[in-house]
Amino acid sequence: MALTTEEKSQVIGDYHRHANDTGSPEVQVAILTRRIEHLTEHLKVHSLDASSRRGLLKAVGQRRRHLAYLKDQNADAYLALTDRLGIRRR
Repeated sequence: MALTTEEKSQVIGDYHRHANDTGSPEVQVAILTRRIEHLTEHLKVHSLDASSRRGLLKAVGQRRRHLAYLKDQNADAYLALTDRLGIRRR
């Protein structure tokens, strides 16, 4: 259910700010988005899996907080990231 090392490295490579960047808001939002996509697909098949649903809701909340932080710090980066990931914004 979790991202494999290769998938995570690919996401980090696509969204990093510099060569050693693994913790910027952009990278964290991208990783959470990939995880949310995996959990959503899992729940389409296993609709009664309550623990996965809870994990999905926690990941969505965490991503929302990261996006709010990014929006406050750098609105242009927020807009670019939400467009690139296909995330709806309010």
